[in-house]
Amino acid sequence: MHAIVIGAGYGGMAAALRLRAKGYRVTLLDRCEQLGGRAKVFEQDGFRHDAGPTVITAPFLFKELFELFGERLEDHVQLVPLKPWYRFHFADGEHFDYGGSLEETLAEIERVAPGESQGYLKLLEHSRRIFDVGFTQLSGRPFHRLATMLGQIPALIRLRCDRTVWQMVCAYLSSPKLRQAFSIQPLLVGGNPFDTTSIYGLIHYLERTHGVFFAMGGTGAITEALGSLLTRQGVDIQLRTTVQRVRVKKGAAIGVELADGRALDADLVVSDADPAHLYGSMLAGKQQAQSARLKLKTARYSMGLFVLYFGTRRTYPDVAHHTIWLGARYRELLRDIFTGQTLPADFSLYVHRPTATDPSFAPAGCDSFYVLCPVPNLQTDIDWVTEGIKLRDRIVAALDATILPGLADTITAEFQKTPTDFRDDYLSVHGAGFSVAPLFRQSAWFRFHNRAEGIRQLYLVGAGTHPGAGLPGVLCSAKVLDALIGPTLVQST
Repeated sequence: MHAIVIGAGYGGMAAALRLRAKGYRVTLLDRCEQLGGRAKVFEQDGFRHDAGPTVITAPFLFKELFELFGERLEDHVQLVPLKPWYRFHFADGEHFDYGGSLEETLAEIERVAPGESQGYLKLLEHSRRIFDVGFTQLSGRPFHRLATMLGQIPALIRLRCDRTVWQMVCAYLSSPKLRQAFSIQPLLVGGNPFDTTSIYGLIHYLERTHGVFFAMGGTGAITEALGSLLTRQGVDIQLRTTVQRVRVKKGAAIGVELADGRALDADLVVSDADPAHLYGSMLAGKQQAQSARLKLKTARYSMGLFVLYFGTRRTYPDVAHHTIWLGARYRELLRDIFTGQTLPADFSLYVHRPTATDPSFAPAGCDSFYVLCPVPNLQTDIDWVTEGIKLRDRIVAALDATILPGLADTITAEFQKTPTDFRDDYLSVHGAGFSVAPLFRQSAWFRFHNRAEGIRQLYLVGAGTHPGAGLPGVLCSAKVLDALIGPTLVQST
């Protein structure tokens, strides 16, 4: 039996491996020139950059993929724990190092906001309760039946998942700085902390329990290891191959049609494409269930991303591996990013300095950087050809004046990606960085289902389906697929 997987992001690669472990003959298609989707790798003038995800928080999900074939992740990828996990740099120049042992975290909390450590412990305990339900019990469970969702209502009520992440954090912490630091997690999966259901507060406990890691060689090293595993297991990988549409006959997916006109047959099809693109452009409306058409019509999307990649002709040894650089505005800035109609003049940033851990990312005596700036998606009419240059200049000036003194004179080998690149390179609707936003009304049963709505033998994995975006989310979406398809049906060939 033959399975086709559309998209070689981490959800697609994980789905291909799980299907191969069941004995399917698998063809993995992707329009990009590399595996990994948004986790591809850029190289320029001796500097290397992970294009997208850089934070590894659930290494056991990667280990599972290798264990399917009797192998060990540790034999292919070296993961090193980070300390701190994140450094928060506030607008007044103060910083807060988050990570390390619980005792170290409590001491740092008391340094920044005396008297708040007990509130943090209560927040951590509440996050654990959410994790026990939202991740342990539900992240790998299909939600295509309404009864499944209804069955979770008592637990969701007990956990106060009607609250937003911001409201949850404010219930335990009073320090404005700590409230910001412990509410940014939804931004890692495309959500506004002031709108995102507090079920995503589980990310906090996930980090505390399983740690925050960096793969030596970068996330690209994991992509390479997964690619080698796919090849060893006989998965047919076809890159630079765009799927135009999913072929459907008598209500069931029977293969795909490629942009070059070729047709490929399959017994089942798995889409790792943005679900909004799948339902909006790759399937005829009459083939879809009304529920899918309604979700597409009413969808709210995550923010866009402006990413500046560059090297420096000097090193910045005092800059942490991960820095969250927070501007003076928080709630108001997020409102402007998610619902505004123009590009805000100010910003907050995620600064990634991989050379803090792995010097191979840059030539000797240099540093490599990736600076991510949340921005409005393409539903806001922004001319990124001109605005991208202006935003770049403002970001460089802000970093030069704070954590990267002299940056304007030492920056080199730079390039940028804007929401238009996300739209064009990854077919992300509206150039959204994380597909549909993680609102309550777009979570679990309300999200695009892992089993396609209205079409048999078509399945969805990736950021826009259950359980959501981020590396743990997309890897878990492949576990949901595993449950939907059931036990091994055929012998490996």
